[in-house]
Amino acid sequence: MPAADLSIRKLAAIEALSRAGQAAPEMLTSIAIEPNLWPTSAVIDWFNILQRVEGVPKRTEGMQEAEQILRSRLNFQGTTMGFSTERSDYLWWLMVSNDVNAVRFVLSVLNIPQWKEDMPRLVRGALGRQRHGAWDLTVANAWGVLAMEKFAKAFESTPVSGKTTVAVAGQARRVDWKRLPKGERQQVDWPAQRDDLTINHAGSGKPWVTVQSLAAIPLREPFSSGYTIKRTVTPVQQRRPGVWSRGDQARVRLEIEAQADMTWVVVSDPIPGGSTILGGGLGRDSELATRGEQTKGCFCVAFVERSFEGYRAYYEYVPKGSFTVEYTVRLNQSGTYQLPATRVEAMYSPEMFGEIPNEKIEVGL
Repeated sequence: MPAADLSIRKLAAIEALSRAGQAAPEMLTSIAIEPNLWPTSAVIDWFNILQRVEGVPKRTEGMQEAEQILRSRLNFQGTTMGFSTERSDYLWWLMVSNDVNAVRFVLSVLNIPQWKEDMPRLVRGALGRQRHGAWDLTVANAWGVLAMEKFAKAFESTPVSGKTTVAVAGQARRVDWKRLPKGERQQVDWPAQRDDLTINHAGSGKPWVTVQSLAAIPLREPFSSGYTIKRTVTPVQQRRPGVWSRGDQARVRLEIEAQADMTWVVVSDPIPGGSTILGGGLGRDSELATRGEQTKGCFCVAFVERSFEGYRAYYEYVPKGSFTVEYTVRLNQSGTYQLPATRVEAMYSPEMFGEIPNEKIEVGL
């Protein structure tokens, strides 16, 4: 066995029996109850057992403990959802994956009043885990269809009709659900002074709304919403120590910390105007200068763009944890450059991003 999983298997079997009302408290006597040490799938099984099986010793305390453990492991970043223990939760030999855990968790807390306010985020986050329109395992897709059906029955039983109005600072936008049954994205300008955003629905049903704010604000300190960045520049070839001159070569190192697994992530780092990123194989390139570049932690690079404005690397998949990117740049033009921010962003979940401001760089003759 890839892991000592006897207790996990027993919990899964008892949980399956509990769905049909065939589980009994005596079945749990051979299991050491240590939910903090269990993978998320086992905690979900334990939570479901406690909900359905009466007579389990300290049942109420156990439910509260399991619920607290699950809540503490949840990781929300905007509309994305994950678990802090995802690296150890993937039990492939038991047909358990992080997608399975996400959709099963939705089912587990669907009818619990304390989770009612969180249900839209949970469902949106579970749907956001899909790749190419499906979850990773057949088991996950089966549980996912069931979870979405039960969620729709509980929260979306009345079809949406009528009109929804979005208003702020005298601006009003309306969505006609008869004309646009799938909804529409509406944009309003920032008010000149502080004001309230109001959303009113006139009609039947309860439409879902996602609010996102966009503003062109100068970045003065690092900002993290899912990704943390550390940028280091070291000289590879420098004519005068401590001073950048035209023709010098610099090694840029980006150390990135991802708080959750995510597909299609782009790393974008600007370079001074007129500079050249080495390693593209074009004329006047230098293989020796790029020999010391190191990439650690993530090798799912789909494409690397070495343009005149910056370095961009596109990753098909970035797991939770840290990875390092390095590239080499040659400074071709003298001058003073104020670079824009370095940014890491999940392309299809733009609320998952990280930014750091860059210092002014001076290049002499």
